[in-house]
Amino acid sequence: MVRTALLLSVLAFGVPRPAGAEHEVYYRYVVLGYVKDAKGKPAPARTVELVRDKTGFSYLADTDAQGFFVLVARLGDESVGERLTLKVGGTRTGIMARFDPANHEDARGTRVDLQGARFVERSSWFPSTLARFLGSPPR
Repeated sequence: MVRTALLLSVLAFGVPRPAGAEHEVYYRYVVLGYVKDAKGKPAPARTVELVRDKTGFSYLADTDAQGFFVLVARLGDESVGERLTLKVGGTRTGIMARFDPANHEDARGTRVDLQGARFVERSSWFPSTLARFLGSPPR
């Protein structure tokens, strides 16, 4: 049920529309990943928060049964290099919005996993994880 809701929200952002640019890829930054306990077991129903350090605006998601989460932040081309804070409970890490502002074709984002109290950013795994989540081949 949670995965279906996540999928619908991500797809809603991913469907091209003629109305406004804010639905285009260059206004989205996706942070996704897995939350697991110290033994490597999925942590379901955990709240994950992504905060834009510049504005204080935050985005929330809950992990599914496998500990998977997807957060879609509204960041434009001008937000390249912006600092973000990812929080799960009392554990937090800083990440930077890294993308090519001239590329308006590929999805922008990163994968960040939390195991126990340790965050690991795996940005090179982002495209394949997003494609698997969306049920489409990676670009």
